[in-house]
Amino acid sequence: MNLQNDLLLKAARGEKTERTPVWLMRQAGRILPEYRAVRSSLSGFIELVKTPELAAEVTIQPVDILGVDAAIIFSDILVIPEAMGLPYEMVEKKGPFFPKTIHTAADVDQLKVANPEDLSYVTEAIKITKKELAGRVPLIGFTGAPWTLMSYMVEGSGSKTFSKARHMLYTQPEVAHKLLQKITDSIIYYVKSQIAAGADLIQIFDSWAGVLPPLQYEEFSLKYIRQICDAIEEVPVTVFAKGAFFALESLGKLNCDTIGLDWNMKVAESRDRIGGAKTLQGNLDPCALYGSFQEIEKATKSMLDEFEGGSHIANLGHGVYPDVDPEKVKCFIQTVKEYSSR
Repeated sequence: MNLQNDLLLKAARGEKTERTPVWLMRQAGRILPEYRAVRSSLSGFIELVKTPELAAEVTIQPVDILGVDAAIIFSDILVIPEAMGLPYEMVEKKGPFFPKTIHTAADVDQLKVANPEDLSYVTEAIKITKKELAGRVPLIGFTGAPWTLMSYMVEGSGSKTFSKARHMLYTQPEVAHKLLQKITDSIIYYVKSQIAAGADLIQIFDSWAGVLPPLQYEEFSLKYIRQICDAIEEVPVTVFAKGAFFALESLGKLNCDTIGLDWNMKVAESRDRIGGAKTLQGNLDPCALYGSFQEIEKATKSMLDEFEGGSHIANLGHGVYPDVDPEKVKCFIQTVKEYSSR
């Protein structure tokens, strides 16, 4: 199917575009009253993720309401651990929780490599979404990076330090590698099934990249992200490693098309270290959307100026916060479209 708006894919491939494409991480979610209406009819977040028709509906909402240049499938990075045999719960106002966690090699042995059938609800949601989008914009599929998924599987929940997961890297590195490889194999099957179902681009989220020191990041994260990037040949790939400013040169050598920058990364310095061959994505501070409409316009234009001269996909430097006014989000999106068209 030919896309009516293929700006995102062109920019990801480094091609010239008439303006900068824009979308937001976490755009399908709590900022939209329409999302909350769908969610309130269910038992909670996980039921929504596992109901393909409704997951497709909330995936498309920001395309209709906010005017973004791409949809991203409504799901969660933690579907992979669950498919491997480690179920999670989503605790309201606290986040994910794993009743059982990984501590030993025997625990890792009990996990299986997830196969596409285990995650058919995601691929079904992608198929429905593609049909409903009818070629209006591309659809982004995604996965968590192996280290980020491992950190939850060992820690059992979110954490400021992920000290339990990092403890394993120092005391049981062979167990960590065994777990990371099993996660990586699961992810490769998963993203391949997303692409087969219709995903036009894959984004890898390494949300907890920034808690590792550089040498450990290379050994326990980049090594496995590299395997995933090398396995995907059909569509463009974006890697977003939050806080990994120390690894920009290494990220630039990955077999991917786009590198996401968080809001703490200087654009010019990042471009120098990553190299000119990659498209950059980002990187407005999500908190900038709490400002006035005039302040949002000013900050957005300033961000676009920083990226000028290289291939760019406009986004925030992390996910949009749930209490941001949707009208402020529209202001950001509209400013990108108008200012970059000049």
